[in-house]
Amino acid sequence: MASLDPLDALTANERNGFELFTGKAGCSSCHQLGADSALFTDGKFHDTGLGYAKTMGLEPESFDVRLAAGDITRQHKKDVESITSPTTNDLGRFEVTRDPKDRWAFKTPGLRDVAQTRPYMHDGSLGTLRDVVEYFDRGGDFSPNKSELMKPLHLSEDEKRDLVAFLESLTGIQR
Repeated sequence: MASLDPLDALTANERNGFELFTGKAGCSSCHQLGADSALFTDGKFHDTGLGYAKTMGLEPESFDVRLAAGDITRQHKKDVESITSPTTNDLGRFEVTRDPKDRWAFKTPGLRDVAQTRPYMHDGSLGTLRDVVEYFDRGGDFSPNKSELMKPLHLSEDEKRDLVAFLESLTGIQR
């Protein structure tokens, strides 16, 4: 008879990533798993620090843009702005509730098939799962309303690799 434990289907790296996800990294605080479901979301709104800098005009003057795998170019903010629409306020849940504590809070997404849904975050600003892990590892960006759950994780390179491997394992049947 086949094992009913879904962890048995994971590689060692993916299992390590699951242990980090539910333990040290604290991902499951917001991307919850239950006895009856694995939606990987609490359905709540949290400020990870991502919207504040853009709203306040504090984003860096230049940034890397990934054109293709292994092809990255450095762009200056003013050059990008010359060919795009101006950035609007990125106020999150506040736009609906008008409650100041909801500024820059965005709904926790589910993680099923997450490896297939890039770019990541509410604004598509993080291109890879590794970028997401790096963002959360440093504790996100400053925001006056940032969730108390957002703290530096101090993950090792192996732990980051394993966490990404676990997230990639959440992909269903690949075609």
